[in-house]
Amino acid sequence: MSRTRLACSLLLAGLFATACTSEQPPAPTVVVDRGAVSQVVSASGSLVSITQQNLGFADGGQVAELLVKVGDTVAAGQPLARLDDAAARSQIAKAQAGLDQQNATLGKVSGANTVASAQAALDSARSVLDATRSQVDATNAADESAVRRARVQLDFDRSQLERAKKQLAAAKAACASPTTPTTTAPPALLAMGGTEGSADAADPAAACQEQVATAQQAVQTAKGTVIASETALDSAEGKRSVDAASGRVSIANAEQAVSSAEQQRAGAANDAPADVAVQDAVVADARNTLADAQRALANTVLRAPVAGTVSAINGAVGDFLSAAGGASALAPGSDARIPEAVGTATAGGAAASPAASAFITLNDLQTYQLVVPFEESDAARVTANQPVDVSVDAVPDLTLPGTVVAVAPTADQISGVVSYYATVVLNQTDPALKDGQTAQADVRTDTRENVLRVPASAVRQEGGKSVVSVPGPDGTPVTREFTPGLVGDRYTEVRSGLDEGQQVLLPQATVGATPQGARGGG
Repeated sequence: MSRTRLACSLLLAGLFATACTSEQPPAPTVVVDRGAVSQVVSASGSLVSITQQNLGFADGGQVAELLVKVGDTVAAGQPLARLDDAAARSQIAKAQAGLDQQNATLGKVSGANTVASAQAALDSARSVLDATRSQVDATNAADESAVRRARVQLDFDRSQLERAKKQLAAAKAACASPTTPTTTAPPALLAMGGTEGSADAADPAAACQEQVATAQQAVQTAKGTVIASETALDSAEGKRSVDAASGRVSIANAEQAVSSAEQQRAGAANDAPADVAVQDAVVADARNTLADAQRALANTVLRAPVAGTVSAINGAVGDFLSAAGGASALAPGSDARIPEAVGTATAGGAAASPAASAFITLNDLQTYQLVVPFEESDAARVTANQPVDVSVDAVPDLTLPGTVVAVAPTADQISGVVSYYATVVLNQTDPALKDGQTAQADVRTDTRENVLRVPASAVRQEGGKSVVSVPGPDGTPVTREFTPGLVGDRYTEVRSGLDEGQQVLLPQATVGATPQGARGGG
C-alpha cells in the first residue's frame, strides 16, 4: 500500500470516528419527587444583640387570657396572652364559606363539576365523616379507659401509703414501750421485716430505731408514688379533655365538608357557561381573604419570639388594647437599634423610642436579632411570624432559624430605594455570632411541606398552561401539561398531571442549575 493510500485510509478512519463521537448526549432528566416548596425573599442587614423585647398584639382587642406573670421564664414560641377571638373566628368561617362558594362556581363554569363527580365528592365527604366519628369515639374510649386505670392505681398507691403509715406508727409504739432485753422482736418490728432472735444480737433500742427509720423511708417512698399517680391521673384527665374538644372540632369540620358537598351536588345539574379566567381570579381573591382571616386569628395569640423573663405586663384580663406601636427610632417590633451598616434611612419607618405602650416586656434574652430593609415589592410579602433562614457572612456554612417579629408600617429611603425595615429574631444562637456582623435573611413567605414537586427550571409556559417535557416511548421529548400549585424559587408544586418518580427532561442550558436540595426547600 502506498503512502498516499495509507494517509487517505487514516483520514477516512478519523472522519468516521469523529462522526460517531459527535452524537448529541442524552438530555438530562430529573425525577418528580416529594418535598418542600417555598417562596423566599432575601435581604441583608446586621446582627444586633437583644437586651429587651417590647411585645404587643398586631391588632387591637380585648384581653381574654393572661398566660404568664411577671418573673416567669418563657420559651420561644410560648403563648403569653390571648385576645377575644370570636370576631376573628367568625371572619374565618365567613371567608371559608366564600371560598367554598367560589370553588363550587369555578367547578361549574369549567365543566368539572358534573353530577357524577359531585356525587363522588359527597360520598367521599360522608365516608370521611363516618371515619372521623369512629376515630373520635375510639380516642375518647381509650382516654376514658386511661383515666379509670390511673384512678385505680392512685387508690391502690394511697392504700399502700396508709399501710406504711400504720406500720410506722406501730414501730414507734413498739419502741416507745418499756421493754427488757429479750430474744423476741416486738410485733411491729416483725411486721417491718425483723425476726425473732435478732433483738438480742445488738442493743434493742438501736434495733428499734433502725426499724423506725426503715418504716419512715417506706412512708416517704409511698408518698412519692402517690404524687406520681396523682400527676398521671391529672395528665390522663387533661388528655381526655383536649382529645374530646379536638374530636368535636374534627367532626364539625367533617360535617361542614358534607354540607358543602351536598350543596355542590344539588347545583351540579345547573352548570352554565362562564368565563373561567375571571372565576379563577375570584377564587384567588377568596383564598387571599381566608388567609388574611387566618392571620388575624393567629394574631390574637401573643407568643414569645425568643426565650426570656417577663419583666412587665401593662394590662389585665378585660382591658381593651390598641394595636402595638412604638414611639422611638428603633427597629420595628423591637427596642434594638437599627445598625448603621444597614444603610442611611430617611422618612422614619422605625419606632421613635422604647415603646411605653408595650403590653408585655421580656428581658435578658441571650440571642440576636437581624434588622434588614426589604424593597417595597418584597416587603409586601413579609409578615410577622414567618420563618427565616439566617446566614452570616463571617461564619461560613452556618445557617440559623429565625422568625419575623415585625415589619415597619412606613417606608424609608435607603440609597434612593423605597424600603421597609423588618426585624428578624434568631431562634438559636452560636458562639461565633457577634454584634454588627453582616447576615442575610431568607424569609419563607409561603411553604408547602411534603408535596409533589418538579424543579422550576424544567417548567415552561405554553398557551397559558404549565408544561414539562418527558421522555417518550422512543426517547424523544413529549410535552406534558400539569396543574401547578405553589411556584417556588427552585421548585413548583404539582397538583395533578405528573406522578411521583416520573422522569422529566431538563433544558440543556439548565443542567448546571439542577436543584440539589437548596436551602428553603424550593
